[in-house]
Amino acid sequence: MSSTVVRPVSRPLNFWVGLGVPAIAAVILLLLELTSLDMDLARIFYDSAADDFVGTHSYFLETILHTRAKQVVIVFSVLAILGYIGSFFVSRLKPLKRELGCLVLSLALATSFVTPVKAVTAVQCPWSLKEFGGKETYSELLSPRPQTDKPGRCWPGGHAATGFTLFALFFVLRDRRPRMARSALVFAFGLGTVFSIGRMMQGAHFFSHNVWTAIFCWLICLGSYYYILYRPASKAEQVTKTQPVSA
Repeated sequence: MSSTVVRPVSRPLNFWVGLGVPAIAAVILLLLELTSLDMDLARIFYDSAADDFVGTHSYFLETILHTRAKQVVIVFSVLAILGYIGSFFVSRLKPLKRELGCLVLSLALATSFVTPVKAVTAVQCPWSLKEFGGKETYSELLSPRPQTDKPGRCWPGGHAATGFTLFALFFVLRDRRPRMARSALVFAFGLGTVFSIGRMMQGAHFFSHNVWTAIFCWLICLGSYYYILYRPASKAEQVTKTQPVSA
């Protein structure tokens, strides 16, 4: 008997939405560089009397929402890797080999891009700036960085990526389990948002840092899905779907 696994035909993918919405969001973020929105939002979480951010010494934000939550996502990623390896040997997992491979690739790319990009951009964290008790000078994303002995490492947001990388679940599930995929999308967006706000409360990132991270993670997961899993219906399959079913 043939062991060939027939891939399901993908649900229609609207690239105007999948690529257009992130593109529009990116343009808006660039325009917001002309405003003080990032600074204004950061000041909401800054206690000038204590000369510190309100979440700096929060056990929940640092230990639970930052460290422990990151560990949970790491464990999930390890399980995904084990699942992918197992798909080469375990019969029940073999039909899911491509989905598991796409999941592993998406998780890897959506988290590993952060550190090198941080090193290249050298954007300072809010907690390092003079406006918030630090010593560094603020600079817009596309402007030259002021001379400093301690280049920033805060753009894009690493912890936000830990949450938004789970956009991968949406794409992996969208063709086989559409309803579950929508739930996964809401979960990933919600988790990334919670992680983002938590780090903003600690002075680790500006609002725009986290939105940029969400854009990058979405595009990475979308690209992985497109090249590994996306299979539009062939002309023959389209004709079959449109033909009336005989009694």
